[in-house]
Amino acid sequence: MMRQYELVDRVRAYNPHADEELLNKAYVYAMRAHGAQKRASGDPYFTHPLEVAAILTEMRLDDATIVAAVLHDTIEDTGSTREEIEQIFGPEIARLVDGLTKIKKLDLVSKRAEQAENFRKLLLAIAVDVRVLLVKLADRLHNMRTLHFVPEAKRTRIAEETLDIYAPLAGRMGMQGLRDELENLSFKTLRPDAYAMIETRLADLREKNVALIARIENEITEEMTARGIRAEAKGREKAPYSIWRKMERKSVSFEQLSDIYGFRIVVDSLEDCYRAIGVVHMKWPTVPGRFKDYISTPKQNDYRSIHTTVIGPGRQRVELQVRTRDMDDIAENGIAAHTLYKEGRAADNEALERESSAYRWLRRTIEMLGEGDTPEEFLEHTKLELFHDQVFCFSPKGRLIALPRGATPIDFAYAVHTDIGNKAVGARINGRIAPLLSELQNGDEVHVVIAEGQVPPAAWESLVVTGKARAAIRRATRDAVRAQYAELGRQIVRRAFERAGKTFSDDKLKAALPRLARQSSDDVLAAVGRGEMFSGDVVKAVHPEFVAERTMGASAAKGDSGWFGLRKAASVVFKVPSADPHLDSIPIRGLRGDLPVRFSPHGGAVPGDRIVGILTPGEGITIYPIQSHALTQFDDHPERWLDVRWDIEEQSAELFPAQIIVSAINEPGTLGAIANLIGESGANIDHIVFVNKSPDVRDIVIDLEVRDLKHLTGILSQLKATNVVSKVERVAG
Repeated sequence: MMRQYELVDRVRAYNPHADEELLNKAYVYAMRAHGAQKRASGDPYFTHPLEVAAILTEMRLDDATIVAAVLHDTIEDTGSTREEIEQIFGPEIARLVDGLTKIKKLDLVSKRAEQAENFRKLLLAIAVDVRVLLVKLADRLHNMRTLHFVPEAKRTRIAEETLDIYAPLAGRMGMQGLRDELENLSFKTLRPDAYAMIETRLADLREKNVALIARIENEITEEMTARGIRAEAKGREKAPYSIWRKMERKSVSFEQLSDIYGFRIVVDSLEDCYRAIGVVHMKWPTVPGRFKDYISTPKQNDYRSIHTTVIGPGRQRVELQVRTRDMDDIAENGIAAHTLYKEGRAADNEALERESSAYRWLRRTIEMLGEGDTPEEFLEHTKLELFHDQVFCFSPKGRLIALPRGATPIDFAYAVHTDIGNKAVGARINGRIAPLLSELQNGDEVHVVIAEGQVPPAAWESLVVTGKARAAIRRATRDAVRAQYAELGRQIVRRAFERAGKTFSDDKLKAALPRLARQSSDDVLAAVGRGEMFSGDVVKAVHPEFVAERTMGASAAKGDSGWFGLRKAASVVFKVPSADPHLDSIPIRGLRGDLPVRFSPHGGAVPGDRIVGILTPGEGITIYPIQSHALTQFDDHPERWLDVRWDIEEQSAELFPAQIIVSAINEPGTLGAIANLIGESGANIDHIVFVNKSPDVRDIVIDLEVRDLKHLTGILSQLKATNVVSKVERVAG
């Protein structure tokens, strides 16, 4: 176990002005708090926070971060409280430790929900101070190094979580060295046989290629020295998990891989990077299509290097990375390499956002937390962004947008701004009109065409690749559906008030919210629209003195048949009837209107039909023609009946559903003749079913889409007049 003075010495080795008293105080406090606690290995528990602190000293982090690492489990696993930590160590360290404390005693429905909620809380803490992330990753790294002491079932879950979340998160923060170790430790746990196989192959290859690697390093160094460039060339070996992932992705064997070894050239200055790449390209032939300049266009995790592949010594294919020493530090340590965390400087999120695109990405991701997603959805969206490679595209004004590979103009639109994505209706890529689902390529210039009032189709959610786009589409869809239900509820409630002889207003409704157990007027209206609350209950809540009477209509009592009698029998009749019959009916404009409307699944309904609406909980209004046999099933549910009327513009091009049954001669060409006639009439066939077939005649049920009743009647007349149809009629449903 690391001694007290050893911890101080490790920090003072890179920070001579370290607060020795603070470090000593944290050491003693944590040791006493953890007391006799043991780890799964049998070691004192206190060894774990010390090892986490040691990992962070290798990153040369500030005193507050080291102290937070020493204390990070005290609130969760001992009797310590945040208040006590703040009193002894100050608010900054208390905030860091609290951000690292898992949520306890939550009544969560699943382990996945718990994982998602803990991850959500972690990112919220990171938004306040990114040092929380550095301690958490170091904590996970030490837990992975000692994972073999943990029971197997728990071991697998921890390794999967590390591979799913923490390793990619480290990569997104540019901490490639830590990411590689986390991935390899997880890989070793989850696929021990595959890990052992690759390690054995690598050992054999290492032994065979030791001389070749030294030769390439020497030749590169000599070439640079001869041109006056001070450079360090070093071979590097691909990590086992990275090798395995490439073998799986490309379905190739270990022997078929040509990039197991690569070489890094580290130089003093930015100018030397480009001079060095020129020397390499003059010395050895390049492999076409393998040059990438991540200095002029850095990756989103702040990674900067020039990549190239050449045919080097011994006709070997050699991958090269050229970078400065500062770039090398950021490539390995990522966000931890930024000067904001050196020499005891306090955290400054605004300064870090200016300095680090990786942190800007993280902040954008965290912004999604405030936009209504569940923890599970947030975790899903974050994983989407963690795993993708990138393409770089430009707006017409030259703004660079980094997106996951496979992204579309829809993803691009949402990356620019959520409102742009929600209003997107088209795109131009490099000046040419292109589908919104086109896959974007590096260097594309994308112009998004928008339209006011546009709502993104729900189907887009499964077609985009960025978490931000998916979250925004899901949210917009929910908002649109909620708005439809609220508008339907408003119309139902307004008519209920008018029938009761009362005046409806939002102010009156707001005053009654406590009696309705809802937070807002929209909540009440949406509940009415969804069929979860009855309009009469709203009237009663606003006017407690009001009494409604349920009466049986006289015509129904006398045996009136048809919808009129049925509707009156099912009515709730208020004492004061409306003077205007239109006030008692809800206007129906079709599926594209502002209400949640659908039509009878058997028979549909078309403008010109006398119609009735049935309120279906969670689905809105289902429209039936008055002759529909299906209406009888709602006889005992009077509260679900709604008066509705058509409100269709004369020039509307919308089509409406109807169903017909055709008895036709069973001979070749009959179906074609029927379909041609329907098509020529301007109607659309949605579905066809053959319900009966005899040697002479077959019955065909056809789902049509027509403009109105007149249009449908004309089609029926034309079908009856053909010599292949013996009978045709509309299905009543």
